Amino acid sequence: MKYKNPVISGFHPDPSVCAVGEDYYLVNSSFEYFPGIPLFHSKNLVDWKQIGHVLTRDTQLQLKRKHSFTTSQGIYAPTIRYHKGRFYVIANNVTTMETFYVWADSPEGPWSDPVVIRNCVGYDPSLLFDENGKVYLTIAGYPGMGPDGIYQAELDIETGEMLSEIKFIWEGTGGKSPEGPHLYKINEWYYLMIAEGGTEFGHMETIARSKNPYGPFESHPNNPILSNRSTDKAIQATGHADLVQTSDGNWWGMFLGIRPVKNTKCHHLGRETHLAAVKWTEDGWPMIGENGKVDIENNLTNLLPPQPLTWKETEDFDCNKLSFEWNFFRHLKSDFWSLSEKPGWLTLYGQDITLNDNQSPTLVARRQQHFNCKISTLLEFSPKQNGEEAGLTVFMNEKFHYEIIKKNSKIILRRRVGSMVCLQFEQEYYDSNVIFEVKATELDYQFVFINPDGETIIMGTCETSLLSTQVAGGFTGVYFGLYATGNGKYSTTPAHFDYFKYEIIQ
Repeated sequence: MKYKNPVISGFHPDPSVCAVGEDYYLVNSSFEYFPGIPLFHSKNLVDWKQIGHVLTRDTQLQLKRKHSFTTSQGIYAPTIRYHKGRFYVIANNVTTMETFYVWADSPEGPWSDPVVIRNCVGYDPSLLFDENGKVYLTIAGYPGMGPDGIYQAELDIETGEMLSEIKFIWEGTGGKSPEGPHLYKINEWYYLMIAEGGTEFGHMETIARSKNPYGPFESHPNNPILSNRSTDKAIQATGHADLVQTSDGNWWGMFLGIRPVKNTKCHHLGRETHLAAVKWTEDGWPMIGENGKVDIENNLTNLLPPQPLTWKETEDFDCNKLSFEWNFFRHLKSDFWSLSEKPGWLTLYGQDITLNDNQSPTLVARRQQHFNCKISTLLEFSPKQNGEEAGLTVFMNEKFHYEIIKKNSKIILRRRVGSMVCLQFEQEYYDSNVIFEVKATELDYQFVFINPDGETIIMGTCETSLLSTQVAGGFTGVYFGLYATGNGKYSTTPAHFDYFKYEIIQ
């Protein structure tokens, strides 16, 4: 029996996983999207169902920018661990430059307010609950704090206080950006596994071991233990892994990877979550996949058979809360969106800010998870003020996005690519209702609107490559979103969206 990678498609990077009996729980980085840290459950490591988010309250996640050194801030590289009946998730908020952890007695929450670890300068934190009762905080050091590499300290898990000075423990094998550390105690050895090479095509996973949690660490003689670099495999940039042991004693690796568009180096879906078996040598060294290489299709050994989840094609907005797939870009105040103002519809009110601003636009969005798909929505909107607009966007970040909009008695296709803004299509339109569609392929997005007479008007196409990480930068992936703005003023006209349909095209 086979399974296919990615096991969680679309923008779901930096996976971390823990086992609780026959159940597995996984978290991903969420960067500047809210709620933060998507949380998944599985019975077999292959089929993952999202059961919520870890950070669901404004008090848990500050996303208001204080600096602009990168287009992707917010939550980086969470680690999830389970200890004595309690779940812990530790992460960085790069917006505030803080390392923190939260805890819960149930993965569905509620999760605690953040416990900030003071004087902890680093990123990609991880926890090890050692059998001797000690808790180790392992973290990648920020450039300039000392040697590039991995640092560690003992932590009081009740208070968040470090019980020892942070100590440099391993520099890695020479690849750039040694990061994403996880420390494991397996038999008599402490294994330190890290990512190296940057999150590009040279990405890799390496490992070392010691009888002491602070080293010295002996490097695996055949590092890297995971990397698809310098191959023509469909999955590239593999790394940032976490290990999990199943109840039958076997080990598996969860890791990120990208799927570049064929015959290009560009990827726009984001870094995705993948799975591969771990094999151990007789002298106690692990290797992920087949000699460190992984493929789309893999043998399903020693796991429960796949039980694919049903794809929810249509969101009818007929509940009192959004499904877990939906996010805001940073924090969207409740004043600007509603599921109750017009029951069965999502209502949005535009703000003075737009999709071009590094604040919190009126945007409700979900990840693009398939190269070939079609999305559509019915919009009811009769703008009364100049500048009011609403529509459907294909969004990478505030500098790179495409959208179909209804504005000033017109339907418009607009693209923003860096500093360049282009109105690619413009047509007069006076009806209050319109259906917008976007058909995606690996290479482009085709934009369409349908008038009340059922006439389909093709507006044009835009390249996927211009929304790729290689062009747009950052660490995220493309989102499909519903949005509204007043372009410098607060809107008084509601934009009502009847449904959002996401069809997978085989």
